[in-house]
Amino acid sequence: MGPLRDSPDFRRLWFGNAVSYIGQQMTAMAVALQVYAITGSSFYVGLVGLCSLGPLIVFGLYGGAVADAVDRRRLGLVTASGSTLLSVALAATAIAHLRVVGLLYAIVALQAVCFAMNSPARSSMIPRLLTPEQLPAANALASLSGGVGQMAGPMLGGVFVGLWGYQAAYLIDAAAFTASLYAMWRLPAMLPGEGAPGEAAERRRPSVVEGLRYLAARPNLRTTFVTDLAAMVLAQPRVLFPAIAGLWYGGDTRTVGLLAAAPAVGALLGSVFSGWLGRVRRQGFAVLLAVASWGAAVAVFGLTRNLLLGLLFLALAGCADTVSMVFRNTMLQSAAPDDMRGRLQGVFLVVVVGGPRLGDFLAGSAADLFTPTAAIVGGGLACIAAITCVGLFQRGFLSYDAGRPTA
Repeated sequence: MGPLRDSPDFRRLWFGNAVSYIGQQMTAMAVALQVYAITGSSFYVGLVGLCSLGPLIVFGLYGGAVADAVDRRRLGLVTASGSTLLSVALAATAIAHLRVVGLLYAIVALQAVCFAMNSPARSSMIPRLLTPEQLPAANALASLSGGVGQMAGPMLGGVFVGLWGYQAAYLIDAAAFTASLYAMWRLPAMLPGEGAPGEAAERRRPSVVEGLRYLAARPNLRTTFVTDLAAMVLAQPRVLFPAIAGLWYGGDTRTVGLLAAAPAVGALLGSVFSGWLGRVRRQGFAVLLAVASWGAAVAVFGLTRNLLLGLLFLALAGCADTVSMVFRNTMLQSAAPDDMRGRLQGVFLVVVVGGPRLGDFLAGSAADLFTPTAAIVGGGLACIAAITCVGLFQRGFLSYDAGRPTA
């Protein structure tokens, strides 16, 4: 809780982001319900995610470059304002009873653009507001607010839609954005480059390619992304939850919901009891251990046929993922120069968005070719093997010291 006590700017920003993220998750649920009510097709509901995936990947990279060239506070204000107006536009479509799915897809895509432009700017502000020692706690708090948003947002979205219609969820989301807008409005100017004048940043014209070249030449930072991809691509079981709920546990859609919620509960608990993370200096070793623990928990989950045990191991996997995320993000924020943080956060967003979707494809394909058990257990073991290779070949990452951060 130290960052919340010590920095009023961070406290306002964290609270504003937490409230607005709950609103965003409410909107995501409401859009899915509205698309299904119009079409009666799960396929068209699935297209909602596809409409946001492309903008998140493309504009995540581009938004990181923009965040390294302009005042990040102003970029955050503009993009958060855009998200607010788009939530109002969704409410207008619901109030007007417009049953045009294409219009909803277009608004969702624009919302993804605003989020992808906003996220790198917002994340790269944090090291300017706190000391390096407080960054693990700040990232744990970010994980905490994300976990709460993922659990509470969809639930509240469904409740409000049921009580007052789709427009209620959209208008509440628009109101929730005011917390984020107020927090950014109270911040000082956030020009990139640790006090370098804005003109100098503009002359450099930061580019996506420049950021990728920087990342390619920095083994420790590059390895943070490799480890996350190992976990999310090789050992991602969520796409198989509908199948195994019935095959393994004899359950129904409620069982699927429990399986989906278990990692989020573990992540939430990992965030709540994360105070000890700030005392860990060998953060690279901690990342490897956490990702290997994720793989092990997923592999053991694949062998269980008892629902309570299965939920326990999924929760342990979610907790391990939180520990990995905290240290990976801390390394990005502390080892990278300020004028590169936006682009690296953009790459971070792309990996977080794209990795699990690749993992869904791989797990689904493996389950069809073999069995769900082979897909899940094999994926967990493959993750452990990949992380072991990373530890053997990236000794610098293994010995990374938070007291002397090196990219």
